[in-house]
Amino acid sequence: MVRRKNIRLRGKIRFSEYFQNFKKDEAVAVKREISIVASFPSRLQGRTGIISGKRGKSYLVKIKDQNLEKEFIIEPVHLKKINHTLKAE
Repeated sequence: MVRRKNIRLRGKIRFSEYFQNFKKDEAVAVKREISIVASFPSRLQGRTGIISGKRGKSYLVKIKDQNLEKEFIIEPVHLKKINHTLKAE
């Protein structure tokens, strides 16, 4: 669980992080911004998921929790794009 920011990351949040745009079916990681109150469970910190839509300024993220796939509404400041490659089966 993240409790403190690195000394170089303290201060105001960059607007580019706050107004990130994601496309549907894009892979993201949940990275909680601790200077803003998060409206999702802290157990999601570090999990990865897929963008399934948009609701207002927030995104619907599908995250697998044990064997169930759940959808969470998360603001873009708490998300980070990742390069996701599908394994050939």
